[in-house]
Amino acid sequence: MHTTLFRTAILAAALGSFSYNAVAEGVMVHLFQWKFNDVANECEKVLGPKGFGGVQITPPAEHKNRSDVWWSVYQPINFKNFNSFGGSEAELKSMINRCNAAGVKVYADAVFNQLAADFGNGTGGSYYHAGNKQYPQFGPNDFHHNGDIKGYSDSFNVWNGALYGMPDMKTESSYVQEQIATYMKTLVGWGVAGFRIDAAKHMPPADIKAILDKAGNPKAYLEVIGASSESADIQPNRYTYIDTVTDFKYGTDLAANFQGQIKNLKTLGEGWGLLPSNKAFIFVVNHDRERGHGGGGMLTAWQHGDRYNLANTFMMAWPYGWKQVMSGYRIENMSEYETDKSGPRSTPCTDNQWNCEQRRPTIMNMAMFHNKTDGQPVSNWWDNGNNQIAFGRGDKGFVAINNENRELSATVQTGLPAGEYCNILNGNDYCSGSYITVDGSGKATLNVPGMKAAAIVAGCTKNAPCSGDGPIIGSDKFSSMNLRGTHNAWGNTPMTVSEDRVWSAIVTFSGAGDTTGAQRFKFDVFGNWTENYGDNEGDNIADKNSQKDIFFNGTGKYRVSLKESDMSYSITALDENQAPVAAISPKDISVKVGESVVFDASASSDDSGIESYSWSTGGSGKTETVQFDSIGTVTVTVTVADAEGLTDKASATVTVTDDNGEYSSVFQTMHFRGTPNSWGNQAMTLVGDNLWEAVVTFNGQANQRFKFDVKGDWSHNYGDNDKDGIADQTGDDIFTNVSGQYRVRFNDQTMQYSLSPVSASYAKNFASLNLRGTTNNWGTTPMTLVGDHLWQATVNFTGAGDGNGGQRFKFDVKGDWTENYGDTNKDGVAERTGADIATSVTGSYLVRFNDQTLAYTLSAQ
Repeated sequence: MHTTLFRTAILAAALGSFSYNAVAEGVMVHLFQWKFNDVANECEKVLGPKGFGGVQITPPAEHKNRSDVWWSVYQPINFKNFNSFGGSEAELKSMINRCNAAGVKVYADAVFNQLAADFGNGTGGSYYHAGNKQYPQFGPNDFHHNGDIKGYSDSFNVWNGALYGMPDMKTESSYVQEQIATYMKTLVGWGVAGFRIDAAKHMPPADIKAILDKAGNPKAYLEVIGASSESADIQPNRYTYIDTVTDFKYGTDLAANFQGQIKNLKTLGEGWGLLPSNKAFIFVVNHDRERGHGGGGMLTAWQHGDRYNLANTFMMAWPYGWKQVMSGYRIENMSEYETDKSGPRSTPCTDNQWNCEQRRPTIMNMAMFHNKTDGQPVSNWWDNGNNQIAFGRGDKGFVAINNENRELSATVQTGLPAGEYCNILNGNDYCSGSYITVDGSGKATLNVPGMKAAAIVAGCTKNAPCSGDGPIIGSDKFSSMNLRGTHNAWGNTPMTVSEDRVWSAIVTFSGAGDTTGAQRFKFDVFGNWTENYGDNEGDNIADKNSQKDIFFNGTGKYRVSLKESDMSYSITALDENQAPVAAISPKDISVKVGESVVFDASASSDDSGIESYSWSTGGSGKTETVQFDSIGTVTVTVTVADAEGLTDKASATVTVTDDNGEYSSVFQTMHFRGTPNSWGNQAMTLVGDNLWEAVVTFNGQANQRFKFDVKGDWSHNYGDNDKDGIADQTGDDIFTNVSGQYRVRFNDQTMQYSLSPVSASYAKNFASLNLRGTTNNWGTTPMTLVGDHLWQATVNFTGAGDGNGGQRFKFDVKGDWTENYGDTNKDGVAERTGADIATSVTGSYLVRFNDQTLAYTLSAQ
């Protein structure tokens, strides 16, 4: 035992009343680059049960379509289209409902300082052209035209200049403000609790305040970096009157002390030049700083390991600011490729590509500590004069943090009643076999290993396991389980769990071991060895963090099962076909009338694989999207079958309530269907009382027409018998010869509809352009001018040629062959009177031609 320095006496008076206002929203987790369905699962399995208060999701608006870089989601295109990297609109709504039901608030990352650079089609299919300042909702008059930002000492330049060449929104415009506010109101109506305002310092505070006012003042936290070299007008304190603001200085100060001496943290707060606690949004690191963007100086999960974990433990224990935990993915180095690359394609937390910081016990279980000690002052501070500290939060909790490699051994005053308390940071469970005894005087002897932490809370003892208010303790013992052994080179084989909480996986054992021993395996909760189970006694009961692997000398296919209730495991030979095990997610959910839920049965398992899925709602895929149009309780069932015809079922219960949102309407949904979208379903948005709207690109093709469809299944549709602009139920198709982007509106009370152009005139070298080829028997398919010099047409390629050769086409200016273009060099750039353009593609393709560069492209639709 080493000598310790006690400082409690000298600090007692100062710390007795040391307290900041806690933020009611609780600890938030940023699930960076997670898909919406995965976010929903994490809310239900980890965040809700462990007491996290919120989750930040990827920007849900349609954005630039690049899957190789993470920052494409921060280049929006259309605030009325909710098909994004995270998933579809239906998946977004489903996730919001599921997270809210789990007690986790959803905060959407909102980007509206700038729109996407370049040109093309976004993640939802909308076309845009940055050079022409043309977007589905916006034109040239909706942007600033002041060039790129030259520096950050001039606030006017920062607020009105373009960031990295992206068109800068005119956020002072009433029209722009209304469009953004409507977007935010839509999300709030779906259940979003608030927003992160990206690049807030690039907009005047008054503009942001006006937008939030028009949106109904939802909760917001504004990204303002606060570099000392920048203009005073764009510092964090200029934005705090609006709402909470990011305090990047908190993270750099925390890092400096964890890499220096954490004894200094006993005074951390506003006196350090930080924002007021009730205005500060804090984190150890965020997604930008983790990649070296916007400055450095912060701890990261991939560079600082245990020190990073301990910094999060301190942040969640110390009463300052609204706290966020970063959950990212593996970065190898600070190269541009590594820092720009998008998230892994695997399911989060199933392999070592994902960090999953929120599942590390020293971070995960501190959410409960934060909730239990909320509002309590700091008390009984102790430190060793260097990098070992401990402190209490009134009589509700006590934490010790050892930022040294040697053991922390000390007897300290905790302020808690006598008892044998669970060290909640020892494992996944709050009570995982490690205890700290507090005597009758409130003192405890601590023995905390190097670079570890320990925490205790009132009401969580060996004799009385943890309980408390809110969604703190879940009914499930484990949120995940993996099988690891010689059979998979000690990798992770995810196990699936049945309704009676039995985890299982199908394994093919070869009988071979490895260089250190015979064939064997272990159970690993998170797939990172922090909580794993072997078998000490060889009694088929798994033991936590056992040093003994489970040996097995069988060969062939087996089902390995682990029962949560008593931790018994079994290994069953699968010589005969076993029945499949069905699984469905979510299982219990509440929705509003008209909303859709995405049900997922992909976790279903079978020894030979699932052969088919059959949903009670008619689907046959692994997932099923169901829209609920009637109030009441609905059961959705999936039946899975294997190759031998054995089946199993799993059901979900859905409670449907009546809440139509902010705008009144006769119908809960409305869709545009016609030749422009091949009679598919384009969801229309309720933009006012009874007023539905969609932005549609028309190409002027022959017999171009459309209808309005309430549910998207033709059971309740509207056309126009009298051609008078008043829709009739089951009426005739509505014909139109317009070309370009039009705003289509439909009033479900008066039945009036209208089409109004949303695009301006474009520069062009040709008066017209047609596509001619084997696909239309060398007739003429008019192409539409959709941007400066850019023509396009949607073509259905069949793969068939004609008597003179295979499938091919050309571009014809007037439709009479007097001026036509082919491609003799086969380089994607057309030449006048060039050779026919041969292609073997099949299906619907968007063909584009630039009449200035003569470049052409084909994009699958």
